[in-house]
Amino acid sequence: VQLQASGGGLVQAGGSLRLSCAASERIGSSYAMGWFRQGPGKEREFVAAIRWNSGATYYADSVKGRFTMSRDKAKNTVYLEMNSLKPEDTAVYYCAAHPTVITSTIRNVAAYHYWGQGTQVTVSS
Repeated sequence: VQLQASGGGLVQAGGSLRLSCAASERIGSSYAMGWFRQGPGKEREFVAAIRWNSGATYYADSVKGRFTMSRDKAKNTVYLEMNSLKPEDTAVYYCAAHPTVITSTIRNVAAYHYWGQGTQVTVSS
């Protein structure tokens, strides 16, 4: 599975962005899709995930209430709607996929096998 992320950019604090991640092939029902980010000098961290079949979503505490992840099954695409952005949200955002993630590992970077190329999000203060 190849993943293509897009939608990053420069935005002022308090603003919004919508990221997209398109898969090169049909996403199977057992898949989980995730968004991760890596800020300057930081490790890659979990942002959000969605189970492809049920649509159940999971969020990092730092983005809960501000970010919303969704999917479009017909387009094999996931989205990350980011509102009330803060300077600390500045990072390269990556989408990822795994065929059989279980709930206990859905937030783990190592659990995901397929990764997109990343899209830069910069939030100015």
